[in-house]
Amino acid sequence: MKKSIVKEMLLKLREETLRSIGENMKMEIGHLQEAISDIYDLADDERERQFSILLRDRDREKLEQIDDALERLEEGTYGICEECGQKISEGRLKIRPFARYCVPCKSKIEKNDQYLHRQEEGIRYRSMIRDTDNGEE
Repeated sequence: MKKSIVKEMLLKLREETLRSIGENMKMEIGHLQEAISDIYDLADDERERQFSILLRDRDREKLEQIDDALERLEEGTYGICEECGQKISEGRLKIRPFARYCVPCKSKIEKNDQYLHRQEEGIRYRSMIRDTDNGEE
């Protein structure tokens, strides 16, 4: 892919992400300004607020990834896997233009993350059982 096409695609994606962040912020401000009538409305508003925060966090992360990709583009390292140093396939970059890893490396990273997460859960679970056993004595 040509550098100019990639840059245009990333800038467009960046603009869409910024627009989404702005819309989410406007929506949250609008909800705060509305009158609250009862406890059910409060619960519903809180759920919507949490969802809005989640979306904003994802949008911010996406924006950061786009900015990093633009930086890599300028440095001449765009499209190179940060793990193995091989070229990232053009198909992957079309689908995810801010990708930092090729598919095989990303799969390995995700599998490792899942393994670490399961290990952490196991440690937490064993700790809870130990604490429960100690509390019963």
